[in-house]
Amino acid sequence: MTIQDKDLLSVQQARNLAAKAKAAQQILAEFTQEQVDRIVGAMAEAARGEAERLARLAHEETGFGNVRDKTLKNLFAAVDVHAYIRSMRTVGILREDPEARVVEIAEPMGVVAAVIPSTNPTSTAINKALISIKARNAVVMSPHPSAQRCILETVKAMHGPAVAAGLPPDALSCMTEVTLEGTQELMRGRATGVILATGGIGLVRAAYSSGKPAFGVGPGNVPAYVEKTADVPKAVKDVIDGKTFDYGTLCSSEQSLICDEAIRDQVVSEVKRNGGYFLSEAEVVAVSRVVVTPQRLANPEIVGHPAPFIAEKAGIKVPPDTRVLVAPLAGVGRDYPLSIEKLSPVLAFYVVKDWHEGCERCLQLLRYGGTGHTLGIHSRDDAVIREFALKKPVFRIVANTMTSMGATGYTTGLAPSMSLGCGAYAGNITSDNITPLHLLNVKRLAYELPRERRPQGPRPSAGVVSVAAPTPPAAAASPPPAGPAVDFVCEDDVRRALREGRRIRVSAKAIVTPSARDLAEGKDLLVVDGSSSRSEGRA
Repeated sequence: MTIQDKDLLSVQQARNLAAKAKAAQQILAEFTQEQVDRIVGAMAEAARGEAERLARLAHEETGFGNVRDKTLKNLFAAVDVHAYIRSMRTVGILREDPEARVVEIAEPMGVVAAVIPSTNPTSTAINKALISIKARNAVVMSPHPSAQRCILETVKAMHGPAVAAGLPPDALSCMTEVTLEGTQELMRGRATGVILATGGIGLVRAAYSSGKPAFGVGPGNVPAYVEKTADVPKAVKDVIDGKTFDYGTLCSSEQSLICDEAIRDQVVSEVKRNGGYFLSEAEVVAVSRVVVTPQRLANPEIVGHPAPFIAEKAGIKVPPDTRVLVAPLAGVGRDYPLSIEKLSPVLAFYVVKDWHEGCERCLQLLRYGGTGHTLGIHSRDDAVIREFALKKPVFRIVANTMTSMGATGYTTGLAPSMSLGCGAYAGNITSDNITPLHLLNVKRLAYELPRERRPQGPRPSAGVVSVAAPTPPAAAASPPPAGPAVDFVCEDDVRRALREGRRIRVSAKAIVTPSARDLAEGKDLLVVDGSSSRSEGRA
């Protein structure tokens, strides 16, 4: 008898694909590094050659974004991600410490249940396939129903070359009967080893409640702060370029622009010069109604669509070359719908008195749906940048570049990835950009050591500088020694020095954050290296 129930078909297919993938993974687990690298190289080359075609398929099927930017995202996954992982050791002995007599050995996790979103379907599929196979894991993809065909085509494009290079055929597959029940079965099934989930909050929560190890990606509500010392023309161009990249479908794209009052007029002028249209109060209300649902979520009907399309839906006439709709807002929260993540070229706009007020506004925005993800800051004052990095509840602080692709590692030195962890702030297991190293376990072979050779504390990793504990205050009338010169001082450093009754010796070019400088003022606390004169530090 033919089963007509789509949910049952999906559940059964999930079980079948996962079981076959598990058998294939056991073969893959025995491959050498050279075999794995040859397969991954063939997959990356195939994806690179199909980048534009797959981008076109994704745009046609979902209606989101544009072909040009989706092509770039596909190339980022096929070229940049592959270049980063190509020489990565993922098989056999990873490291050996002859002094500690500990050997670290790579162990694959098994079958990866890869949940793929509709906003970045083909690029995410390429990324997850490459990093899974690189770690000797089989992978079964569960595509978003509205992007099923383009994701399946992406898997097919890589599958043939991968098998020709030696991959067991069932080690890379994709569900064709897709339902929520089938995806849940794939995530919690006995054959699944680890989940790599990208999607909405509900899906990520389901991944974490499946009983399996899971890497989930939290939502982004990315603020971009332009401080008064910034290169304003570049900063604004970066924000607009980032916000409009693929019409805002990346979760790392800028959602709000915050600028200092001192540069407001210049920022407004540059926004307009870069295709920004400032909405009136009435137009903000009209756009809010079409961009945000009553549940305070981005309306799927406008996600990834150009600004003129959204304006027309809202009954607003804008110039045809408008790139982004800019909504001046007075606050954050339910009374200001456009302060959420919008996944479209609609940008909230705030003016603040200074970086202290800008800091608070950024915190409000992050707490309203972007905690743990990304923050952008544009400034020539590295002390302010460092202050933001130290105090903001996000794990990617992107300085002086667009956040949309800066957070992924395209315009920065971060690990290139289309999967961005948001850490414990967002209920994620990691704050990293996900790489093959997250998809393998490390087992350790440890030999007995004589008692006198056993470590008395953590061993510093290669390249990590060990910091000595502060010198206890001497019993003398003069102030205690300041210790080694440092290059950076924050507020916490000053508070610690005050508690311990010591001074801080700073190098001539040291950066002292504004709050640290204020706290140290008048206390004869900061001493410039090589000089007996008192220093208040520099911003």
